[in-house]
Amino acid sequence: MKYLLVLFVLTLSGSNFLAGQDVKFLRRSVSGVSVRKADLTGDRAYYKPIFGNGDSLPQVLRGISRYGYLFVDSAGSTGKIKYSDEEQILFILDGTGLLNYGGSIIPVTGNDFVYIPVGLKYGLSNPRGKTMKVIVMGFKIPASVKIAVTPHIMIANTEEVKFQVLGQHGPTTQFQLLMGNTESKRDRLASACQVNSLFIMDFAAGGTNIPHRHAREEEIYFVLRGAGEMVAGEDSEGKEIRFPVKEGDAFYFSPNTLIGFYSGTKEGEEHARILAVRSKVIDDSSPGK
Repeated sequence: MKYLLVLFVLTLSGSNFLAGQDVKFLRRSVSGVSVRKADLTGDRAYYKPIFGNGDSLPQVLRGISRYGYLFVDSAGSTGKIKYSDEEQILFILDGTGLLNYGGSIIPVTGNDFVYIPVGLKYGLSNPRGKTMKVIVMGFKIPASVKIAVTPHIMIANTEEVKFQVLGQHGPTTQFQLLMGNTESKRDRLASACQVNSLFIMDFAAGGTNIPHRHAREEEIYFVLRGAGEMVAGEDSEGKEIRFPVKEGDAFYFSPNTLIGFYSGTKEGEEHARILAVRSKVIDDSSPGK
């Protein structure tokens, strides 16, 4: 009962955290997160901190430094930033714009994903009429980890990545494997240090991401479209705890939390899709299972 109460309080208010509590997950929705000043905010550029820096409970996350929703209006631009202890991923949700990547100007468009290495200065601008919307993800680099230089920009678009079924997750979900660590042989981009996998899940009508756990990784799910039920932990009797979700909802899962999804779409409707990222906890550099 105490465990369920902790989940309930955190889910509803997002602010009643006590040191030492074992928080299994956090739940947010883009529509319910307020704009906050951040490093990337600028002229007509606004940031909503979903998890991590700027959120009310940044201490819950162990290896993820930030996860937020950036939108840059027409003729807007962000500040130019760089971090000496953090790698980042940008995922362009919608719109087009320009990425200033260490002084080089790179056009970006919807469904592009970009790796931002440690120590690289970057910024975004939008010369077009449509608002550009971006998910910004940041991951802490332990002081003991030596990072190899990224020789060139690592950027791709989801249209370049085929969908595939991964046997352990069932036949009703297809995966686009977008980005992994530098040793990855299966992802479109093998570029990251702390990130083990950035991927999209596409769910057939009534499809399921079979509930599972990752013992040494934390994970974030962001609902790109559609609706369904998210599995986030279990009760004292071992039963799944489910929450209704829709486009724009996001969940953070701590290591070893039960995770899953049940699509609520029907035959003939557009498939539900989730953008997911799984990364190492800051005190464990071993790859996930």
